This record gives sequence, structure tokens and C-alpha cells, in this order.
Amino acid sequence: MTEDWLKTYETNRATLERAHIYNPLEEHDACGVGLVASTDGTTRREVVELAIEALKNVWHRGAVDADGKTGDGAGLMLDIPQGFFREQVARTGHKAKKSLVAVGQIFLPRTDFAAQDAARTIVESELLKAGCYIYGWRQVPIDVSVIGEKAQATRPAIEQVMFRPPKSWYKGRSDDKLERELYIVRRRIEKRAIEAALPGFYVCSLSGRVIVYKGMFLAEQIDAFYPDLKDEGFISRAALYHQRYSTNTFPQWWLAHPFRVIAHNGEINTVRANINFMKNHEIKMASSAFGRRAEDVKPVIQKGSSDSAALDNVFELLIRAGRSVPLAKTLLVPEAYSKRADLMPESWRAFYEYCNAVMEPWDGPAALVGYDGRWVMAGLDRNGLRPLRYALSTDGILAVGSEIGTCPMEESRIIAKGAIKPGRLIAVDLDKGRFYDSDQIIDRLANAKPYGDWLNKAVELDDKLDTKPTPPQIDKDALWRRQNVLGRSLEELDMVLRPMAESGKEAVGSMGDDTPLAVLSDQYRPLSHFFRQKFSQVTNPPIDPLRETRVMGLKTRFRNLRNILAEGPDQTDKMYVLDSPVMTNAMMDNYLTMVGDNQLVLDCTFEAPNKGARPGLALGTLIKSLKKQAEKAVRAGVENIVLSDMEMSETRLPAPMILCIGAVHTHLIRQGLRSSCSLLVRSGECLDTHTFAVMIGAGATAINPWLTEQTLAVMCESGKLALAFETALAHYRKAVDAGLLKIISKAGISVISSYRGGNNFEALGLSRTLVDEYFPGMTSRISGIGLAGLESKIIQCHQQAWQAPTPALPIGGYYRKRYGAERHAYGAKMISTLQQAVRNGDYGLYKQFAEAVNTQAPIQIRDLLDFKPLGPAVPLAQVENVNEIRRRFLTQAMSLGALSPEAHGVLNIAMNRIGARSVSGEGGEDPARYTPLPSGDNANSEVKQIASGRFGVTAEYLNNCQEIEIKVAQGAKPGEGGQLPGFKVTEMIARLRHATPGVTLISPPPHHDIYSIEDLAQLIYDLKQINPDARVCVKLVASSGVGTIAAGVAKAKADSILIAGHNGGTGASPLTSLKHAGMPWELGLSEVHQILSLNGLRDQITLRTDGGLKTGRDIVIAAMLGAEEYGVGTLALVAMGCLMVRQCHSNTCPVGVCTQDEDLRARFGGTPEHVINLMSFIAEEVREILADLGATSLSQIIGRADLLSQVSRGATHLDDLDLNAVLTRIDTRPVKDTRSGRVEVPPSL
Repeated sequence: MTEDWLKTYETNRATLERAHIYNPLEEHDACGVGLVASTDGTTRREVVELAIEALKNVWHRGAVDADGKTGDGAGLMLDIPQGFFREQVARTGHKAKKSLVAVGQIFLPRTDFAAQDAARTIVESELLKAGCYIYGWRQVPIDVSVIGEKAQATRPAIEQVMFRPPKSWYKGRSDDKLERELYIVRRRIEKRAIEAALPGFYVCSLSGRVIVYKGMFLAEQIDAFYPDLKDEGFISRAALYHQRYSTNTFPQWWLAHPFRVIAHNGEINTVRANINFMKNHEIKMASSAFGRRAEDVKPVIQKGSSDSAALDNVFELLIRAGRSVPLAKTLLVPEAYSKRADLMPESWRAFYEYCNAVMEPWDGPAALVGYDGRWVMAGLDRNGLRPLRYALSTDGILAVGSEIGTCPMEESRIIAKGAIKPGRLIAVDLDKGRFYDSDQIIDRLANAKPYGDWLNKAVELDDKLDTKPTPPQIDKDALWRRQNVLGRSLEELDMVLRPMAESGKEAVGSMGDDTPLAVLSDQYRPLSHFFRQKFSQVTNPPIDPLRETRVMGLKTRFRNLRNILAEGPDQTDKMYVLDSPVMTNAMMDNYLTMVGDNQLVLDCTFEAPNKGARPGLALGTLIKSLKKQAEKAVRAGVENIVLSDMEMSETRLPAPMILCIGAVHTHLIRQGLRSSCSLLVRSGECLDTHTFAVMIGAGATAINPWLTEQTLAVMCESGKLALAFETALAHYRKAVDAGLLKIISKAGISVISSYRGGNNFEALGLSRTLVDEYFPGMTSRISGIGLAGLESKIIQCHQQAWQAPTPALPIGGYYRKRYGAERHAYGAKMISTLQQAVRNGDYGLYKQFAEAVNTQAPIQIRDLLDFKPLGPAVPLAQVENVNEIRRRFLTQAMSLGALSPEAHGVLNIAMNRIGARSVSGEGGEDPARYTPLPSGDNANSEVKQIASGRFGVTAEYLNNCQEIEIKVAQGAKPGEGGQLPGFKVTEMIARLRHATPGVTLISPPPHHDIYSIEDLAQLIYDLKQINPDARVCVKLVASSGVGTIAAGVAKAKADSILIAGHNGGTGASPLTSLKHAGMPWELGLSEVHQILSLNGLRDQITLRTDGGLKTGRDIVIAAMLGAEEYGVGTLALVAMGCLMVRQCHSNTCPVGVCTQDEDLRARFGGTPEHVINLMSFIAEEVREILADLGATSLSQIIGRADLLSQVSRGATHLDDLDLNAVLTRIDTRPVKDTRSGRVEVPPSL
């Protein structure tokens, strides 16, 4: 591998970063991890040898580059063998017979010798300043022949600095002062290295106890690369090992684990919020351990750290401040206790509640092993989403690993073994030679301090505040006008609020979202509509909020948070706790009365600006004032900041509450004051659960939806809700709580305290400057409107509301198509035209349909794009024929169950006739279809889908297909599972799904055998074993970071990747998911194509996309963004007769497409010819476009984003959109056609 490769890679990566396509913080990894320890505390050569062997045995949990040698990273943490290093010191001419030898393992810039000298100077000067005696530097022996070309191209110089620390730092091995002092020295070194801008400099370890050997090689290469590890004198009491599987293929040596204290298999989903709150903890962070030198260790989390590295940074801080390794783990990654507190000892409950009071949990899949030279620990996250198993031998060897048998040990030696339970840990105190099992270590920690006495100072608010609500006296005229100002409609009250109040559940819809993106809409859209929910896929699972409720929680803490390095009763003094962040009007009123003067209410409304005033000035001035007032109050000791828009009136305009929250929260964080107060919100905007989630994600502590409560009171009073007001309000709160749990669970987060302030959304169409200022860390790839645009929309809405002669609410049209309201991609005339075209075989009518679609006002990003010619136009006869183009088409996954048997069968027959493919969906397939029909038609789905419920999946099912599709996520509801209502589970459906008729069938949000990228690799391997001919496709949903996930999927040996857009269809989904989760396929597809190209993986994978594809123009744009195959789902249903009445979830489809009702099924009139005509028409339109562009085949334009350009629409809010994230291209080579054959897997794993 030449330096040219490295230079090209870095140039292309920088290009993608500037275009906001690639974000290094979106990288993910998963791993094999474990430890070996001598429980009696003796040093042994066997510990090192067993750890090396165990590391080699988890090679399948790592990944390898195309060169066959460059791994994703592997490493070991061991004791510093004093005898070994005293020999190395002797070679420098010094003697260290009785002195402790401390060692720094350092990565230095290999090719920049001036930078090397500068780095050594910094290290030496800080060690000397601290009073250390330096023996000298040692070049670590390595064998570069065993590593790959990419690893060699990026390899640092690896050296050890050997020194003698002052004797005052250590009295014995267990004295923590030595490691604390060296921690401070290392942090000083790191800060100076950052100031000096030394590339490639990294301190792997600087310690008198432990040393880290790691790098970008395969697990089996570690002792070959580092011959030190083969030396018989290299002995240790304990060893951590780690093998990494990363979505990133660029070999960065410092990212290999172990870090300074831990090795981690998993993903911290809450890392953004954790980092934000850690910045605030730093302000109050004081410890006698550090004294005046506390500033030397700040910032605790180093800029650019991965989630694992950030966790290691905080872990190390707690340990150096005096916490033990087991206590640090329990503080940061606690057990879920609240739902079973009555089943555990009182001391345990008090201890867990204390941990919850001190720190926000670092939540997400985590198998952790840790070692500080005394304590060795292994533990899991609260969900147990990464496995750890252990074995204890007769001679005192503890082996912990990701799988059984990773550490070779005869069965006769094993006296105890087991699996570590979710949230729990095991530990060994090596100095005392004692092993603690799960119960013993928690019991030791829980009884170390009087946590129960300390918690008596905390106040549970629910009983104090939850008084019986009474219907308020309401000015209905003002209520309706305020509702108008905030964009409410009769439709929203009926379709969203009513189901919540009546049933305590969110409203359900179907058929996907065909309305414009918020930034493209002509109608007023609340700010919350510009935020898209984040969700987990592949690299970590979403949580099931219904069946895993034990680990979920909305418990909310109020008021000042204390010093995290202290341990005492002050940390819970006057701390208030509420079971949910949703507060009624009475609860908020009572709370504010209770705190008295310890509050500041900030008015979040502003006067209408004068005519001619600079756009955005009034709103911007208000935001500045809110920040200033909040800061002043908190500095004066106020602990409750209340943001309220209750003053909105005819003369006062409400600012977007999400903007106010983000501005104040972010400002207080930057000032180091956020942990000194609670941020309470009284908002009229809150109605649906998505808005609550965005506000909490932006930083709100608790929310009072005051206007919605008033609306419920009026609906109950008028009889529109046949419920008592108290009941309706209780149901509404229950629905919001359930919705919040569902939204945070999509992101793999279990507790609201770790979600708060994390900005776990992607902004779509908001100014990047605005996002960076008020929602830092949030991705905003399509930069759009800012304060001026938001202010303009508020003014327009306010004028319409207060100037209207009557205050009636508009009918609406956001959820269902209504004349004169929000635009929809599917209108009655379009549907009619298309159906006439396919029924009559009339291409001219189809062209009318396509013209209407292609020229309508913008709904999706692609509507802002136009083509550049490849060259002069060519005759249509020279363009590849319709048959070749149709073979690239699929009808996307729609199950037999969601669809009627008739509709499902027609799709299959049609696609098989033209050599295209249909996807079975997750409901299985009737075995009768495996045999051709008497007519010669084939009704079998050539692509069989596997979803999380595994319904209908058998060996026979998997062997009757050309391709197997693993559905990781669905575009219309990513992060959620599926549900087929019991009334759709007929005898036939039950037989196919191996279920009971009439019983609702639920697919959980995660695949319970895919918790990480290597688990997906295992499933792909298994499927290729059971069907040796089938290709394997993995279905992902477009989101920021999907490119890095796709890189991991490619390394897992998938053959195809499907990128689904947010507006794909579905048989049933909560409306908040339909409307607010996932991203357009244009963004996801472009990112995946470019990231795969960057990492040299594009030529081994086929890309596919779906989600609202309707015309040949859509197909051509998808091709230019990188897709080689195209899914057409909803449109195929329309061709068969679907009228888009959006009743799929109710079993009442009037045309028999999406129902199991026999009477309605009898109305189905679709035929294979209708679907064939549709596919042929689309293909013919593709041919015409290709001819105009000067291309003779789709292959010529695949990946050619340079042939797309942004077009002017004559509207500022559209023309100012930055579409660079879609239009960037880094690889000028043609895309290799990988649609035939498959990526083979090794004979065994």
C-alpha cells in the first residue's frame, strides 16, 4: 500500500466531512472482549498465555480488510512485569534492581521525525517536572511482516519511556497515589501535545502498574507483532483482551482497545447527553485526591473520543479520584432496579438510588472488563445486550469471555462457571486475593456507606403534587386562537389527541407519509417537524418498551446536581424526584408554589416586529434575553428556570419552545451552569409524543402541556370526549409516557435521564448555523431556514389566528388528504389516471401521471434536482431494452397477512413473468406456491424476508428463493417491530406463520439474535450455509451514519444492501413514527454509496433503494445516487386498485388489497397485467430519460451524482437549501455490476 493511497483516502474523507456526508462520531464498533486473572493475586506466565490464546479465539468477532491482514484492532492490558523491564533498563546502562520501573507505552508519528522529537521532549519534560527519573526510551520490537499494507501505511512508531517515579508516590502496590499522579502527568502531556498539534501522538498507557499492547492487526497476530509478549519473563496477575469489529475500515491505531482502564464491547447510545452533562459536572468537580490540580484533568473527555473512549475517560477519572473499579462501573452502567426494588435488600435499593442520583447512566449495549492494577472487573449493561461468561478454576484462574470456551481450560479444572446477569458484575481484589460473585460485590458496595440515610433527604414529588385536576375556567375564544397560532387543526385533535385521551395509547395509521418534508411545505409546520428521530440498527438493537419494561424508566430528577467526585449526604440533599417528566397544570402550579422564590419564569413570547425590521431580529433578541436572564438567575442561586409561552396573546407571539429550550440549555452548559438548575417548560406546543421527546432531547427537565390540558377540558365539557376530564387527562399522560418510552427505546436508550439533552435527532431543513448554536452535536446535512424563516412563519400564523373574524380551527390535512390543505403525493386524480393507464395498457395516460408527479410542487429532496447530460442525446433504439431495466425492479416486502392472499399472489406472478423479483414480507409463504401453477405462472416470492419475529421461517422457506432479505428496520417505523392484529390472523395466515388463529402476532423491535455487527455476520453466514445459492440482502433505513453501518454490513459478507426511505408504506404504525422517524432515501443512499467508495467496499456490494418511488425520473435519480436496484411497493398496490384510504390497519380495505375479510377480498380486481404494465411504463420512461441524457444504459449513470444539479424553484426557503450532501461524488470509477453471484463465506466461523 503506497503513501498515495493514504493521501487519496484522507482527501476524500475530508471532502465527505465538508459535505456533511461523513461524521467520524457516527462510527460504530462491536467486539470480542474478556479477561484472565489470578484470583489469589500471584503473577503467572499462564495468565498472559491464556489471554493471548483467548484473544485469538475471538477472531470471529473482529473484521479484516480486503488485504487479508489489516484488522480492526486488537489489544491487551497486562501488569508491568518488573523483572522484564528491569532487564530493559539495564540495557540502557542504568540499574533498577529494587526500584519500581514505570513505563509509558507511546505511539509517535512514524514519518515526521521533528514531531517525534517534539513529542519525546513533552513527555520527558512533564515526567521530570513531576520528579521522575528517566531511565531512557526503548523502541518496542515489532514484526511488520504480519500486518497488512493499510495497517503498515498508518502504523505509528511505537516506543516505551522507562522511568522511576518518586518514592513518595508509592508505599506498596495498592497505594493509589502512584497511578493518580501519573494520570495527572499524562493529562498534562496530552494537553501539550494537542497545543503542539502533533499528529499520530498517543499515550497508550503511562503507569507503574499496567501496560497496554495494541494495534491494527488481527487477533492471532498480536504476539507475532509484539515479540515481548512471547518472553517467559512477561508475567501478570491479570490481563484484559479485546478484538474489535468496526464499521470504519481506515486503520487508526489508537482506536484499538484496551484503553487506560477498560475494554468495551458495545455502544453507548446516550453518549451525546453524557458528554454534555460531563462538561457541567466538571465545574463542580472537586476532590482532595486532585486538590488544586483538578484543572489539569479537564476536559475529562478528550475531543473526538469514541463512545467507548469517552466512557473510559470518565471511568478513569472516578478511579483516580478514589472510587474502586466495581463502584465506578455501578455508577456509570448501573443495574435496572426500580421495577423490582421490592425484591432486593433495602441496602441494595438505597445504593442503586444513590448511584442514580449522582450520575446519568451511560446507557447502551455494554460488556465491560476493567483493571486498575488492583481490582479486575467484568460486567454488563442494564439490558444484558452483550454476553459475558466466566469460569473459575481449581488453581485460581478466572476466565471471562464473550463466549463459552474462549479461554482454553480443561473441564476438570473448572469449579464454577456461569453467565453474568444484566446490569451485574463480578470482581477480584487481587491485593487481597478474593473473588466476588455478583451478589457478593453488590453487597460489599451497598454496605460500604449509609446510602439509605443519605437518601432520606430526597423528596418524592408524585404524592405531593398529584392533586385531583379540576376543569379550569377557559376563555374559549382565546383558546381557539392560541391553537390556531400553534398550527392546531380539527384533524389533529380528532386523529391524535382523541385516541390518546380515550385509550391511553398513541394513534395508529398506515400507508406511510406522502406529505412534503417540513422545509418544503407551504403550510405552517411546528419546529418539531424539522427534527427526525434517531434509531438503532445493526450495531446495537432498539429496546422493546413493552416486553422489556423492567429496564425502562422515566424517573426525573429536579434541582441542583452535586459534585460527582464526592461521596456523602450532600449529593441527595433536597433532590426532588418525579416518576415522569410530564406534569399537569395542577402539578406544575403546586411545585412552583412549593419552591417559592427559588424560581425564575422566563416569558418565551415576543412582540410582533415593526414593518421593515430585519427578519429574525425580534426572535433573535428574545433568545439572547432568555439566555442572559437564565444565566444571571442560576449564578444567583436559582435552581428552577421555567420557560413559558402562557403569555401568548393578540400582541405577543410565541417563540418556538424547542428553540428556547435548546438555546437556554446549551448556553447554561457552555457556562458550566446546567447541572445547577432544572429547566421546566410550560408549553402550548406539546400535544403529540414526538414534540415532548424533542423538548426533552433539547434539554427540558419536565414539561407541562398547559394548552393541551385546556383543550381536553373543553372537549370533555362539549361532549366530544365521552369521558370525565380527570380520566381523559390521566389517559393522555399515560399515552405520552408510553410514547416517550417507545421513542427513547428506538434509539436503544432505556432511561429518560440519559436521553435528556442528548439531541438524539437529525435536523432536516434547518440552518446548520442555528443547529450548531442551539442543538450542538445534532446532524444537519440539508441546511435550510434559520431564525428569519422561523420568525416569518410565526408572524404569518399569528396574524391569521388573531385577525380571523371567528376563531374556528382549520379542518387539517396533514394526516389525510383534504382539499386546500397540506399537499400529498397521492391525489385522487393521480390515482385514477395511473389505474386507467395500467388497466388499458395506455402509456400515454401513464405519461400524464408521471408528468403530474414530476412537476408538482416539491415534496421530497429529489424534487429539487434536475439532470445534466452525459453527452449528446442518443436515439431511443440504442438504449437498453425494457426487459433489462425491469430486471432491476422489485416489489418491496409486503407480507401475506398485511396483504390479502390475492394481492400478494398477483404481485409475485407479475414480477416473475418479467424476470424481476417480489419480496415475501415477514409472514412466510404458502408451500403450494413453490410449485408452478398449471398455467405455467410462478406465484412464489423469489426474495424471502427474515424479520425479528421469524414468522413462517423454515428451511423449506429459505431454500425456495434466489435471495434472502434480513429486515433490520422498516422505513415507515424504524426502531419498531411489526404487529398483525388478531382479526387479520385467519386460519391460512396462522398456518403459514405457525401461530394460532385470531391471536395478534408481534415482531419485536430487535432481532434477538442480532445485538451487534458480528451477530449479523453470524446470521449471514448461517443463511448462506442453509441455502448455498441464495444471495443475502440486509435492509436498513436511511439516517445519518447509515453509511458507516453499511460498511460494517459489507464486511459481514452481505451481497446487497437496501436503503429504505422514511416515506415507505406500512400496514400499521404509530402516527408519530410514520411522520417523524427515518430520513429520505436520497440522503441515505448517497451516504452509503460514498462511504462504501471511500472504504474500498463499493465493488463488492449491490445497492438497492425504496420509499415512494413512482416514476422513471425517480429511478434515474436513485441510480445517479448509487442504486443499482429499485423497489416499487405502494405504487404497485395502487396499480392493483389501492385507493389510499389508509385503513390497512383496520382490516377494512374497500378494494380487497390489504384485508383478510373474505367479503372485501372478493372486491379485489387487480391482475398481473396491471403490475406488468406499471413496471414496463416506468422502464420505458427510464429509457427516454437515458436517451435524452446521452446514455445507453442505466449502468452508465449509476453513482454519477455529478450529473445532478439543484434547480431554482423561485422561493427563498427552497433555493437556499444546501443539497451538497446529495450532490458530492468522490469516486470517478464506474460502479462494478455485482448483481450476479454472491460474496462467499469461509467454510466455518
